Amino acid sequence: MTGPRHTTVGIIGGGPAGLLLARLLHRAGIDCTVLESRDRAYVERRQRAGILEQGTVDVLRACGAGERLDREGLVHDGIELRYDGRAHRLDFPALTGGRRVTVYAQTEVVKDLIALQLASGPPLLFGAQALSVTGAAAGSPRIRYLHEGREHTLTCDYVVGCDGFHGVARNAVPADERRTYERSYPYSWLGVLAEVPPSSDELIYAHSARGFALFSMRTPTVSRLYLQVPNGTDLADWPDDRIWDELETRSALDTPGGTSGKLERGPITAKSVLPMRSSVTEPMRYGRLLLAGDAAHIVPPTGAKGLNLAVADVTVLARALTHLHHTGSTDLLDAYSATCLRRVWRAEHFSSFMTTTLHADPDQSPFETRLQLSQLDRIATSPHAAAELAENYTGVPLV
Repeated sequence: MTGPRHTTVGIIGGGPAGLLLARLLHRAGIDCTVLESRDRAYVERRQRAGILEQGTVDVLRACGAGERLDREGLVHDGIELRYDGRAHRLDFPALTGGRRVTVYAQTEVVKDLIALQLASGPPLLFGAQALSVTGAAAGSPRIRYLHEGREHTLTCDYVVGCDGFHGVARNAVPADERRTYERSYPYSWLGVLAEVPPSSDELIYAHSARGFALFSMRTPTVSRLYLQVPNGTDLADWPDDRIWDELETRSALDTPGGTSGKLERGPITAKSVLPMRSSVTEPMRYGRLLLAGDAAHIVPPTGAKGLNLAVADVTVLARALTHLHHTGSTDLLDAYSATCLRRVWRAEHFSSFMTTTLHADPDQSPFETRLQLSQLDRIATSPHAAAELAENYTGVPLV
């Protein structure tokens, strides 16, 4: 299939950010085209985030992508913190005035948005590799891409890069026109999928001297589990029994009181190692090229912010483009980068706070460990500290 030669908005990247933006623009009567370098099967298999903020759920429902989410998503009213042999639950609705989160894997969000787009949306080209973006500063952007063995050029009024940190869009911004702020962490996550019901109805974040552990889920029958491991970890060094033993050790309680009982074990079907890093590229606009999602920012997954930030970006951008379409005014579009970056840096701060509070740095001193425990104890005993965490975790309002 050959795509159009011109579109109002050319979107590079068919992940959740690009697909949601296309859906929002389509409903606003703005034509667009999505170019995705991978095939559909690959895109629908990519394992990523699984926690949706209240605002993300609201946006998906409003654009018609909420039917299966409402049927299969797992609504959570809190999380449990484990530290120093103790357990403390945070009640999100009580602390935030009713906000909660929903467990629904990014793979499922993508499947829902792809189905909508193919059924009644604008062009979506799989296997369309963007090669370059030119003309953004001159007001006449063009995307050169490879599809079905042939090169094509798509002219656009605007280009939106949703193709990640290493994508064509971000690298189309001249180096002297962008600033990138980065931080790498001295540990990674070993993530596994296990065919076993979760041991808890809600997520457990566990701090221990041996390192961090997270107990999550994908469905009522599939667990998603994570362990802090050294950078450069070889999966061959982590057989299934060692993973289960370490999860059990790091989540152990000195006294009863947690929300879960004994850790249930089962077949592990997938393993991966995820490096931990933070990155922000400023500004998120260069002429008629706009960046969204991972093309502009990356957060460590501890705060569950990556997918939600991408949704916030494209929601702001869709409103700005719709405003331009109806009024001819670029006011909201001109404010796009500044508007998004305020939220991005708040999420970066929260994600960094969660990461450094819950993980054990390899060079950490006993004094620093005691500071972590003091911070966790404050969250457990101070309504103000608990509310601060809950408000950030469930997500500040999109507007």
